[in-house]
Amino acid sequence: MNKYISHPFKLLNTRLGFMSFLTFLFWLKSIFAYLLIFKLGIEDKFQYFILFINPLATTIFLLGLSLYVKKKLMSYLFMGGIYAGLCILLFSNIVYYREFSDFITIPTILGTKSVSAGLSKAAIHLFRPLDIFFLIDLIAIPILFVTKKAIMDPRYFRKRVAIANTAISVMMFFANLFFAESSRPELLSRTFAHDYIIKYLGINFFTGFDGYQTFKTNQVRKKASPNDLTSVKKYVHEHYIAPNEEFFGIAKNRNVIYIHLESFQKFLIDYKLKDKQGQEHEVTPFLNSLFHSQSSFSFDNFFHQVKAGKTSDAENLLENSLFGLNQGPLFTQLGGENTFQAAPDILQQKAGYTSAIFHGNSGTFWNRNETYKRLGIDYFFDSHYFDITDKNSFQYGIHDKPLFQQSVQYLEHLQQPFYSKFLTVSNHYPYSPFTDTESGFPIADTDDKTINGYFATANYLDKSIEEFFNYLKSSGLYEKSIIILYGDHFGISNQRNPSLAKLLEKNEETWNEFDDTQLQRVPLIFHIPGREDGQLNHTYGGQVDILPTLLHLLGIGTTTYLQLGQDLFSPNRDQLVAFRDKHFITPEYTVIGSKIYHTQTGEFLENPSDDTQKKIQELQKKVDLQLATSDRITTGDLLRFYGKKESGLSSINPEKYNYKNGLKKLKDIEKKKKNKSTSIFSLRGKKSTVSLYESKSYQDYFVPQSLK
Repeated sequence: MNKYISHPFKLLNTRLGFMSFLTFLFWLKSIFAYLLIFKLGIEDKFQYFILFINPLATTIFLLGLSLYVKKKLMSYLFMGGIYAGLCILLFSNIVYYREFSDFITIPTILGTKSVSAGLSKAAIHLFRPLDIFFLIDLIAIPILFVTKKAIMDPRYFRKRVAIANTAISVMMFFANLFFAESSRPELLSRTFAHDYIIKYLGINFFTGFDGYQTFKTNQVRKKASPNDLTSVKKYVHEHYIAPNEEFFGIAKNRNVIYIHLESFQKFLIDYKLKDKQGQEHEVTPFLNSLFHSQSSFSFDNFFHQVKAGKTSDAENLLENSLFGLNQGPLFTQLGGENTFQAAPDILQQKAGYTSAIFHGNSGTFWNRNETYKRLGIDYFFDSHYFDITDKNSFQYGIHDKPLFQQSVQYLEHLQQPFYSKFLTVSNHYPYSPFTDTESGFPIADTDDKTINGYFATANYLDKSIEEFFNYLKSSGLYEKSIIILYGDHFGISNQRNPSLAKLLEKNEETWNEFDDTQLQRVPLIFHIPGREDGQLNHTYGGQVDILPTLLHLLGIGTTTYLQLGQDLFSPNRDQLVAFRDKHFITPEYTVIGSKIYHTQTGEFLENPSDDTQKKIQELQKKVDLQLATSDRITTGDLLRFYGKKESGLSSINPEKYNYKNGLKKLKDIEKKKKNKSTSIFSLRGKKSTVSLYESKSYQDYFVPQSLK
C-alpha cells in the first residue's frame, strides 16, 4: 500500500491534499472573522452566498503557485509561507479592526509610524481568547511534520495540472466578481468603502487591489514637484474674483452648520405632488420657507459637480473647492494620503473654530475616517455614537430624525464657534416610502417605484430639518449660527428622468439630454438668522464655489489659498459651471459634448454661427483648464509643496486625530476651560439641551406602503 495514502494524516500527505486542507482552514478563519468580528452589513441571502465564496478564489490561486515548484521541501515551504502570510494578514486586520473599525491598507503597512501607533501599540490589550483559533494551526501544522505525523509528498505536479489549478481559480474569481457586481454595481470603479470590497471579494483581494491603487497613486505623486505649482498658482491668481464688499463678513464669528441634503434636487423646492384624488401636497414646506426667507440667500441656478464619488465628491468640493477625480472617488483613492487645506483647518487656524461631522453610517464609508483627519476635522461622530436599531435605520445608516435628535448630546458640548456638518441619508435610493402615524405623505403615481417613493422620503427629510431648526432656536444656537443647506447630487438618474417627465409637466417622448442637464440643479441656501436682506440669487454656480463664498461671508480672505471656485456673491464671477465629464453650462449656453443648446429656451443650435462656435471653444478651454488644474493638485498632491510661507497655514498631522471617545474629550475640554468654556452646555450653566429637542413620534421608520 502506498505509504502516502495509508499514513494517519493522509489528507496532508499529497501536495494537492495539503493545499486543499490549508484552503479549507483559511476559508473557515475568514468566515469566522466575517461573521463574528467584522461588521460588514450583510443585507440578504445573496450577499451571504457571496460572502461564503469570496475567500476561495484568491486563496486557491496563491497557494496553487507552490504547485509550480518541483522540489519537495521548497514546494511545501513556499505553500506554508504563503498560508502563514495570509493568516497573519487576516489576524492583523482583526486586531486593527477592533481598534479602528477599519482594515489595514498598504500605506498603513508601509508607514512605520502609522503601524506602530495604530496596531502594535494597541495589540496587547486587543487580544481575545477567541484569537487562538486564528493562530493555533501555524504552530500545530509544523509540529505534525516534525513529529512525522504528516509527511511531505515528493511527487510533483505536471505543469499543465498546475496551470489548470490557476485557470480554475481565475474563473472562480470572475464568477465571484460577477455576483458582486450584480449585488453592488460599480464596486471597483467607485470603491465605496473598504468593508464593501471585503464583503464581496475578500481580504486577500482587498489588500492586492489597495496595493495596485497605492502604486498608481504613488507613481503620479513621485513625478510631481514644486515646479508643478507654477501653472496652478497662475490659474488661481487669474481666476480669483474679489468678494462683494456688501456681504463680506456678514456672518463673522458665527457657528457654521452645514446640512447635507442627500440626493435632493432643486425641482423639489416649491413642488406640489398631486395624489390620486387630484389634491396637491407640498413636498418640502419647511425647506420652501427657508428658500424664500428674508434671512436666506438662496440660489436657483446652482449645480452639483460630482462624478463617481457622488456624496464624497460633493464633500470634497465643499471642503476644498477642488473637483473629485474623473475616475473613481477621491476620498477612497487619495483621501488617506493627500495634503489638504480644507475649510475646517482654515477656520481652526484663522478663527479658532472647532469642527465636527455627524453621520449615522460607518466611518469607513467613502474612507471618511481617514480623509477627515487630513481635512483637519476634530470630531467625527459616526454610527458608533448612535443608538441604531432595525426600526430607525436602513442600509445607509440611521434615519434623519434620530440622527439630528441623537446628535444634540454631542453638539451641545462643542466649543464655539464651531464648524459642523450633518450628513443625512433617508432621502437616498431606493427611496423606500414610510408611514407617519400622525401625517403620512402620498406616493407618486408613475411606472417607476423609485420615483414614486422619492417625494415621500424628501418630505420626511423636510420634517427632520424643521425639528432640528426648532431645537436650534430653543437652545440659543440659532441666532449664533449661519446654516447652509445644499444638495449633494441628483436623486433621480438620467435613465429614470423620462418617467419623471409627466410629473414635471414635460413630454416623455421629447425629453432629451438638455432636460437631463437642467435637472442637475440642487438647492443652496445660506440662512443667516437676524438678516432681513435675504435674496433669491439667479447667478449660475456650482459646488466648487461654496468654500470661497463661505469664507468671505465669515470675513476671511482667500487670496492665499489654492481654491478653484469663485464667490457666488461677486458681480464679476464667470458664471461658468463645469461638470466632471467636461460638459458645461452658462446662463446663455448648455454644452453637452459637441451639442450646443440655448440655456433659456432649450433650443438646439444645429448650425451655430462662427461667433457662437468661437465663444464655445473659449468656454471649453476654460472648463478643461479648471478640471486639469484640479487634477494636477489632487493626483500630484501638490499642496504638500504649498506650505505656511505661501498659504499661512501650518501643516496638518493626521496622527493627532482619533475619533474614539469624542464626548469624553469634549467634556474634558469643558472641565479644563471652566468658566471660559464656550459650549452651549457650559453657557447654560451646565444644563443639557437634550430635553429641548422635540420630535413627533413615528410608529415605524420606513414601513413600506403599497406602491401602485
